[in-house]
Amino acid sequence: MSHHEPGAQSRTTQPSKYTPDRLDKRPVKPSKTWYNIGMLAFGILFIAALSASGANFARLAEFPANFANYSVLMVQGVFQPLTPEVLSDWQAALDGMLESVMIAWIGTIVGALFSLPMGVLAARNLTPLPIYVVVRFILSVIRAVPEIIFAIALMLPIFGLGPLAGALALGVSSIGTLSKLISESIEAVDEGPLESASAAGANKTQMIRWAILPQVMPEVIAIWLYRFEVNIRASAILGVLGAGGIGSLLSALFNVREWDRIGITLVVIVVVTVIIDQISAWIRHRVIHGAPGKPDQSDDDGQTGPQGPQPAATVPELGTEPPSPRMPG
Repeated sequence: MSHHEPGAQSRTTQPSKYTPDRLDKRPVKPSKTWYNIGMLAFGILFIAALSASGANFARLAEFPANFANYSVLMVQGVFQPLTPEVLSDWQAALDGMLESVMIAWIGTIVGALFSLPMGVLAARNLTPLPIYVVVRFILSVIRAVPEIIFAIALMLPIFGLGPLAGALALGVSSIGTLSKLISESIEAVDEGPLESASAAGANKTQMIRWAILPQVMPEVIAIWLYRFEVNIRASAILGVLGAGGIGSLLSALFNVREWDRIGITLVVIVVVTVIIDQISAWIRHRVIHGAPGKPDQSDDDGQTGPQGPQPAATVPELGTEPPSPRMPG
């Protein structure tokens, strides 16, 4: 008679073989058929668009030689002897660039004057919804229209050819961009000062003056300065249309192919633009981050104060009475 130990049958039973299902199988690499078809269709459309453009790509082979020739002519114009005629060319280029800077400055001032109140009206945390929607729509329309359209369709028919038309065109275009950026800065302010001013009984104007403007003005000034840099470049483009500035001079020089004077004008544009960009960047950095802090000066004997080093305070030992102050004799 055989004796079986408890659990012997369970130990001798063979474990069932695991069969992976569909979810356990290696994922199938996706097919690239549709991707290849899409890339092929894009290539065909691209080639068809180039063919329909009517461009003469054979002239690309002439570009290096022409570019080198024009560059040599412009460099020769820059480094030619400073005769009275050449000095007058430098003076004309500098005057045109300064006029472009003034056009950009007036346009920025116009945009800044209107952008701050428009930015407040376009801020969702300060303005009722109906006013907010209307102001946002107006700003969107202004941003959608380029400066050149404002100059051609609106300013030139009213003010005629000249720098005033270009300055006002830049001013109107600046209102849309500056107002949007200022409104976003206002919407991102800390709500604590607003709640404190409201709890103290401040009205809307007082809340804007004492709770909003101190927070956003550094960023607003930085935005204005950046727009001034953008307007300098835009004023050169508007000058081609007769709106004054360096663009008018460049357009006249390109029409007669005076490459020596074109070189002088381009050098003036680059130098003045770089100088203004560096000054504007320095001012923006100071406005946002403030003046660089002075290192604290201290020594081992005491702290440096307005009256010089102060002696360290003496602490009486435990169990002793502090010295009594001397009475004046």
